[in-house]
Amino acid sequence: MSQTMTLDEKLATSNKALDLLDAGDKEGYSRLTRSIPMPPYLAKVAKETMGADFLIKGGFNLSEAEAEFGHNWLNT
Repeated sequence: MSQTMTLDEKLATSNKALDLLDAGDKEGYSRLTRSIPMPPYLAKVAKETMGADFLIKGGFNLSEAEAEFGHNWLNT
């Protein structure tokens, strides 16, 4: 996902996700929270501690990490 999200968009998505969780939709909650870009510092720590496969298979939005570290940062 190359489009960046504003802080307001991130907060709105988080609120929608919490509404889904309150309604018992854990899958919808998970899908929406993973659509919010992971901060680069968290992505870096997750890669170092859990591995690149965890991030890739997890379906996390890594657009901000890619913008900061480069497109192939998971492979290095």
